[in-house]
Amino acid sequence: MAFARTVLPATLLSLALTGVPAAAPAALPASDAAAAAAAPYDGQVRHESALFSVKAPGNAAAQEFTVEGTRLSRVSVWLGSAAATGTVTAQVRRVRSDAGSTIASATVDLAALGGAGAGWVEFPLGDAEVTAGGTYHLFVQATTAEAGPVAWYGTRQAVPGSLTSWNYDRAYWGGWHADDSARLAFHVNPAGGGRCGETEPCYVPSSALAARTAGLLTNGVATEAVLPSFAVAASYVDGSNVLRLPSGRWRYLPAGAAESAVVEAGDAGALAQVEESRAWLAGGRVPGSGAEQRAAVQRALLSMRALLKPNGAFAAGWSPPWEYSWPRDGAFAAAAFAVTGHDEEAYRILEYDARTQRADGTWEARTKLDGSGPPDGRKWQLDGNGWVPWATWQWYRAAPAAGREERLRGLYPMVRAAADFAARSLGPDGLPPASPDYWELDTSTANIGTAAPLLAGLNASADLAARLGADGDAERWAAASRRLSAGIAAAFAPLGYQRTVDGEHGRDSAVAFMAPPFNTAPPGLGEALDSTHRALLLPNGGLSPGNDPDFSWGSYAWTASTSFFALAWAGTGERAKAGRVLDWVLSKRNGLGELPETVNGAGLPSSVAPLGWTDALVVLTAAALQGSPQPTPPAPGPAPAGR
Repeated sequence: MAFARTVLPATLLSLALTGVPAAAPAALPASDAAAAAAAPYDGQVRHESALFSVKAPGNAAAQEFTVEGTRLSRVSVWLGSAAATGTVTAQVRRVRSDAGSTIASATVDLAALGGAGAGWVEFPLGDAEVTAGGTYHLFVQATTAEAGPVAWYGTRQAVPGSLTSWNYDRAYWGGWHADDSARLAFHVNPAGGGRCGETEPCYVPSSALAARTAGLLTNGVATEAVLPSFAVAASYVDGSNVLRLPSGRWRYLPAGAAESAVVEAGDAGALAQVEESRAWLAGGRVPGSGAEQRAAVQRALLSMRALLKPNGAFAAGWSPPWEYSWPRDGAFAAAAFAVTGHDEEAYRILEYDARTQRADGTWEARTKLDGSGPPDGRKWQLDGNGWVPWATWQWYRAAPAAGREERLRGLYPMVRAAADFAARSLGPDGLPPASPDYWELDTSTANIGTAAPLLAGLNASADLAARLGADGDAERWAAASRRLSAGIAAAFAPLGYQRTVDGEHGRDSAVAFMAPPFNTAPPGLGEALDSTHRALLLPNGGLSPGNDPDFSWGSYAWTASTSFFALAWAGTGERAKAGRVLDWVLSKRNGLGELPETVNGAGLPSSVAPLGWTDALVVLTAAALQGSPQPTPPAPGPAPAGR
């Protein structure tokens, strides 16, 4: 897929503060005034602006309210904080300015909320007794040693039924000041839709917004992204893509729907979806050593399934720049589905590849998910001619024996066209022409990110041809494989399998493509893997895709590139090294357990989560480390004498 540069979104909300009252609001319409007089008001949700600083010792705020009930269990307040540490206290007072009149109080820690951020914050108050119809004051004040503001948000629009808000600004007002033009955003005893995470976001740390998406909901046809602002304090119902919200209710994508719904826990439709996805998992296997690793692999499989469309298109991720199907990403997903015994999903991806293959045997860099063609003029990429036959071979080796030959024959025209183009593309030096690699950047000379996958694909194609009795095809592709292997040994091996044969573009994580389960490891590959890993290692513990002096990836580690080494070391018997890398990748899952595309310099998930390619790599690595490594397409023996 595209290793697109990460664009960080703007902060969730502005933290500009105001302590100066706005002009007096217009009088309420008679109907609204009557409603205000008739109904006690226990909270309002408008939060267009940061109304008052609540940072001690010079600032606080309060909002009058009344309640119909006699018990008070919690309040919810919309806060924005530029401070990452400190505390915020909410009190329910009978007398606004008298701390001694407090009947309930709760304090939350900003660091425990994730640091600086914004959104709804709940304050548990226990079970305080109140008088029905009585007037109380919700008082909020923050304490922090940081310079950044902490603000209580609200609205300056007319809010029927609300009472006076109060601003304590010692420097400006000299104390408390009634503000009839402002109403602070809060809930009293929030329930159902009033709980955060349903229609409104819970408090979201600014750091979480480095990622565009946090998870996925799916009904098998449609897919919906879970935004980071709605993932806080949520979790998936185990074995499913049904989300358990902070309120205890569930969010899921009902059958036939294009948008999610919030339902009570145990809702029949949602529960049926949970049971179906658990049955799907049980129909294959979930590799992994230990409960934590198995849970991560289970989540990766479910996310891959959510990214797979009914027609076989496999989306890289679920945000507009990623909502396309790359042959490369789909090949890894097909291999992962195959190794876990989810044969139908693996074969569906390969059938999609067969339908979208171009007449000359190549593929577009990516296609729209409906299969109608490329979304733009991005240059096609030759590595697909290696990845797709390799994935077909991996599927075939893992597929149930019954009907396997017949289904392979259905895919074979695709394999033949791909392998023939790959063979024809090799130059006198045995290498393929320059082509955009998995960086999706062109090079002026042959690159290892294309050459290594083509070698895997030619070996896979030759073996498949032999199994079907197509001896002429097998011999032709074996000969091409020998030429390519010799070319790689002559041009890339002396450079430690750097990115390009001219040696001018640095190290490349694609060195891992020379290892199993792609290719039989050539002599000296172990040192090349070690030296490349050292060269690409970032302070956050992950890897940059490469260190091309003409292009910088900055401080961002790419989970796919990092995972290449876990899989390669697992395939070459370096289990301890593979395990350490896999542990790092899994440590960067977000709060929902999803694997992100990148990890920023601060070590936080960024870009999109999940990324299907990384999901597939984690599944493949976990299987290999558990003792079920994927086979490697056999390299052909020496050419017959006289040739």
